[in-house]
Amino acid sequence: MLTLLGLWMGWCHWAQADARQDVVDVPTRPGVTVRLLVLTPEAPKLTVLLLPGGHGGLQMGRSGSVAWDAGNFLVRTRLTWAEQGAVVAVMDAPSDRQSPPFLAGWRQTPEHLADVRATLAWLRRQTAQPVWLVGTSRGTQSAAFVATELDGPDAPDGLVLTATILSDAKGRAVPAMPLGRVKVPVLVVHHAQDGCSHCPPSLAPTLLDQFTQAPRKQFLVFSGGDSVGDPCEAMSHHGFRGIEGDVVGQAMAWMRGAGN
Repeated sequence: MLTLLGLWMGWCHWAQADARQDVVDVPTRPGVTVRLLVLTPEAPKLTVLLLPGGHGGLQMGRSGSVAWDAGNFLVRTRLTWAEQGAVVAVMDAPSDRQSPPFLAGWRQTPEHLADVRATLAWLRRQTAQPVWLVGTSRGTQSAAFVATELDGPDAPDGLVLTATILSDAKGRAVPAMPLGRVKVPVLVVHHAQDGCSHCPPSLAPTLLDQFTQAPRKQFLVFSGGDSVGDPCEAMSHHGFRGIEGDVVGQAMAWMRGAGN
């Protein structure tokens, strides 16, 4: 019942957003494609490539349906980003990672880097606009890794990290990456009550200090909303439940300003 209600609300929201929806398979490596759900509003101001958290395997259908999203913050707010004036591309795991463990343990590999690089280039050709890389939770490990590895025309035009992975005993958390290499604007977004053990709010403010070459940078901290279930899942403060519109609105406002 909740799923059906969510779908109904999503389609109502879609009508209000007045954005075109396309599903595209982008070639990224020999014999490999990445499927994107692309939303294009009227008169867009910039483009965002959204990298979901968790294992990242949305198993997206040709219609844009997803077999898994767990209510992921970026997946469920895709229409809100479009309403705020962004061309939105939601990125699935690549065609050779469409079964478990999907992107788990694979987000900091040369293959993943190649997939995101090719997708950024495709979006830039299609939209002729700045393309920002936006990650949430485990997606921040992808986004930050890519931003540290790409430079010049291959690099994203900006980086947004929401609910950043700040501690990870089984892998490399974002603060352990060479963030001083990043030369584009950086926005860090966190919830003051994020209860996930990988994302302690006390460590979030100092993360920005490591982006020593970012021409502009900002830390936005939010509070409020509500929290249900596992503190590391998307329906908790970790996923900005109940304050999604405020988070996306403030992020987009800053991004538009930083791009000028």
